[in-house]
Amino acid sequence: MAISRTVLITGATGAIGGALARDYACPGTRLILHGRRREVLDTLAAECRELGAVVEVSRIDLTDDQQLHPWLEALATRYLPDIVIANAGKNTQVGPQGALEPWQEVSDLLAINLRTPMAMASVLAPRMASRGSGQLVLISSLAAWHGLPITPGYSASKAGIKAYGEGLRGHLAPFGVGVSVVMPGYVRSAMCHAMPGPKPWLWSPERAARRIRTGVARNRARIGFPLLLNIGCWWLAVLPAAVSQRLLRLMGYGSHCS
Repeated sequence: MAISRTVLITGATGAIGGALARDYACPGTRLILHGRRREVLDTLAAECRELGAVVEVSRIDLTDDQQLHPWLEALATRYLPDIVIANAGKNTQVGPQGALEPWQEVSDLLAINLRTPMAMASVLAPRMASRGSGQLVLISSLAAWHGLPITPGYSASKAGIKAYGEGLRGHLAPFGVGVSVVMPGYVRSAMCHAMPGPKPWLWSPERAARRIRTGVARNRARIGFPLLLNIGCWWLAVLPAAVSQRLLRLMGYGSHCS
C-alpha cells in the first residue's frame, strides 16, 4: 500500500489523542502513536489498523531528551511526518487555604505541556522547512487567554505554548510549514473531569477531533472551541484584570477556601 501521509500523535491514549488517531486512520495513512498506557495504546493501534492505517507505537519518556531526540531523529530519517500533533499533557490544581500546586507537579506539568512540544519542534521543524512542507499542531487551551485561579500552573503552560506556536508560525510560514495552536474548552476526559469548577459547553472527544482536523487541514493559526466559550475567554484577556478576576469568581472559578 502506498503511503501518502504520515501523522505523529503524542498523548494518543488520552481522550482527544485517541479520537484524533481514529479520525486520521484510513488507507494510505501512516500513524505514529505515542502513549503511556500500553494496553490502551495497543487497543487503539489495532482499531486504527482495522480502519486501514499503517500504525507504529511508542511509549518513550517524552520529557527525557536522551530518549525523545533520538526517537524523533530516527523517525525523520525514515519518514518525516507530514502532521505532528503534540497532544500529550497533564494538569494540576491549587490546594486549600492558599496552598499552591505542589512544585513537583508543576515542574512535571511544564515539562510535558510546554518543554516537550518545543523540543519536538526543535528537531522536526528545521527538517520540515528543508522539505518545504509540514504542519505542527500544538495543544494549548482557552485557559491561555486569562489564567484560571484554580489552575495557574496549567494556565501558564498553555499560555506559553500559545505564544510559542504563534511565534513559530510566523517564522516557518516562508518555508511552507504551517503551525496551528489548538485552544479547546472543556472536552470529556478523565483530565477534564478531575479539574475543579464548572464545565460549560462540554464537548465529546470525537467532536473536538473533527474540529481540530478541519482546522489543521485549513492551516488555521488558532483552532479554538466552542465558539461562545472562546469569545468569553478572549474577553477575559481584553477586560481589565480586576474585572476578569471578579467574573471568574462569580462563575465559580475562585480558589479553594477550605
